[in-house]
Amino acid sequence: MSRPKAPAVRRQMTESAASTTETPTDSPVYAEVALPVPLRRTFTYLLGPDTGRLAAVGSRVVVPFGRRAMTGYVVDLRRSAPEGLEPGSIKSVTEVPDPEPLVSGEILRLTKWTADYYAASWGEILRASLPAGINAVFEHFISATESGLQAARAKAGSASPRWRILAHLAAQGETSQRELADGFGEASVKRALRELAADGLVSILHRAGGAMTREKKQKAVRLLRTTAEDGGRALTPQQTATLEALARGGGDMLFTELVESSEAGASSVNTLARRGLIEVYMRGMRRDPLRDARIPERVELKLTEEQDKAVDEISGAAAGGTFKAFLLHGVTGSGKTEVYIRAMQRSLAGGRSSLMLVPEIALTPVFSRRLKAVFGDDVAILHSSLSQGERFDEWRRIRAGEARIVIGTRSAVFAPLVDIGLVIVDEEHDGSYRQQESPFYSARDVAVVRASLAGAVAVLGSATPSLET
Repeated sequence: MSRPKAPAVRRQMTESAASTTETPTDSPVYAEVALPVPLRRTFTYLLGPDTGRLAAVGSRVVVPFGRRAMTGYVVDLRRSAPEGLEPGSIKSVTEVPDPEPLVSGEILRLTKWTADYYAASWGEILRASLPAGINAVFEHFISATESGLQAARAKAGSASPRWRILAHLAAQGETSQRELADGFGEASVKRALRELAADGLVSILHRAGGAMTREKKQKAVRLLRTTAEDGGRALTPQQTATLEALARGGGDMLFTELVESSEAGASSVNTLARRGLIEVYMRGMRRDPLRDARIPERVELKLTEEQDKAVDEISGAAAGGTFKAFLLHGVTGSGKTEVYIRAMQRSLAGGRSSLMLVPEIALTPVFSRRLKAVFGDDVAILHSSLSQGERFDEWRRIRAGEARIVIGTRSAVFAPLVDIGLVIVDEEHDGSYRQQESPFYSARDVAVVRASLAGAVAVLGSATPSLET
């Protein structure tokens, strides 16, 4: 089949992406950063002693860009400033928010190819590869300078919006631009801040003002001991009931569940924690998009001769560890899904993960429930109709290797799976695989290239294949 040419990745990029060790800081280190702006280039920033110890290729970084702060992605590290740039003119990285890189070397190579092939911004492609809400939202925070405080006293009582805003800052201290706009009007605030900043009367800082999507946590209780060892003080009936309920629950329960099941108050739980019999802690909670779904019973179907041959050919190629592409041509109801599932089972048995793309969100519930019946918690779902929290949790499970089977729509092609052995594109002819807004790309073609980079098998399924396939 005709397919996009796999990328020839620069040697320097490959070596950098493979390294996640700490960067020595005895000499200046410069980071090439891809920013989510519609420009087809990267930007050079200086890493300081603190940020240099944390940053690696694939790390997110917060950098100044014009008059604002932005989250970008380190795509290369170098010891010397690029030719034509004076070291003294290079701005510094403000922050490295993650203890380890979020973007793997494989995803860096894939997004670089995607950006080059579709003439898109590498930074925008990288942002699209990560779950929505993971990046901080930055706001302007304004405070009056020393000169501004003096001017506010001198202009006290003035009706001018400029001096009223300055008086507010002098009285209230640092305030976000959004709060000022709520009180004085957006147009007035923008104009006044431009004038005040030009006169040196206010300083404007960029700071993360909105919470990023984070792991959801709930208060939980775990059993440490069943008898008191603090001088023999007897337990009350409520405390005894609490310990018994916790033991029946396996020794680890949510705080609210324990209170309800033991019919004792929260005070009994807190007292037991103080006496060292139990521990109250915060437990990570998964936001499962299939938590309320009815998972069907798995029915082991007998494959037809043609299906069996297709599975053998696909799995045999996958076992070889080299790229190969197949077209699975069959009308609706011919059993393509069962071929996909059997091929996934063999891939998983061989220690390799699988990615399945479907063209529309409406198809994911049917496929995901069927996959869940076969693979259980090995299945993760990625599409834009999930809540930000659900998508973040599924992405984290994939990245941690807790889910080895991923099903989703276009953006799932960038799922952080490791050791992919099988990439499936169902209804490969469907136009929904083309992203219609920036950044533009075809998920079907990117999926084929991802399989090529990983030495995996690509299976394109369709009843009406596209001409190029």
